[in-house]
Amino acid sequence: MVDASDGTGRAPTAEDATSHGVRGLVVLRGVLVLLFGLAVLVTPGLALLVLIYVFAAYALVDGVVAVVLGIRHRGERPGWGWAVAQGVVSVVAGLAAFALPGTAALFFLYVVAFWAIVAGVVTAVSANEVRRHGGPWGWIAGRAVLDVLFGVLLLVWPASGILAMLWLVGAFALAAGVLLLVQAFGSRTHPALG
Repeated sequence: MVDASDGTGRAPTAEDATSHGVRGLVVLRGVLVLLFGLAVLVTPGLALLVLIYVFAAYALVDGVVAVVLGIRHRGERPGWGWAVAQGVVSVVAGLAAFALPGTAALFFLYVVAFWAIVAGVVTAVSANEVRRHGGPWGWIAGRAVLDVLFGVLLLVWPASGILAMLWLVGAFALAAGVLLLVQAFGSRTHPALG
C-alpha cells in the first residue's frame, strides 16, 4: 500500500521517518525556547532570581570540585594551590549569590556597566589612532560613544538596566523559538537540525 500523506504518492522510507523525528525535536526546541522567552517577559523578577540561583549552584559545585582536585593532586601538580584558591573564591561567590541574590544581580549589572565603559574608552583610543593615520575612524568613535553611554546608563538606572537585559533575553528567546518552528516546517522532507 502506498502512503500518499506527504503528497508524493510514494511509500515512506527510513529517511522520511528520520526527517519526521528530526522535525519533532526541532519543534520541541522551538516550543521550549518560546516558553522560556514568555516566562522571562511575563515574570522578569522570577527569571532573574532563577538565573542567580543557577549561577550560585554552578559556582558552588565548580568551587568544591576545584578544591577537591587541588588538594587531591597537591603532591603531583605544580600550582595546585591556585586551584584551591579559585575553588574557594567560587564557593564564596556561590554562597553570596544564594544569601544575597539582589546584591548578586546588582554586582552583575555593575560588571557589565564597567566593562562597557572601559571597552568604550579603549575603542575611543583606537578610533583616535586610526584617525591619526588617516583611516576611517568615525564608526569606531561612534561605537566608543555608544559603549560608554550604555555603561553610564546602566550605572545611573541600574533597575531599568537589569529589566532591559531581561527583556532582551526574552525577546531573543521568542525570536529564536519562532525561527526554530519556521525551520521545522519550512521543508517538508528535510528539516534542518541547527
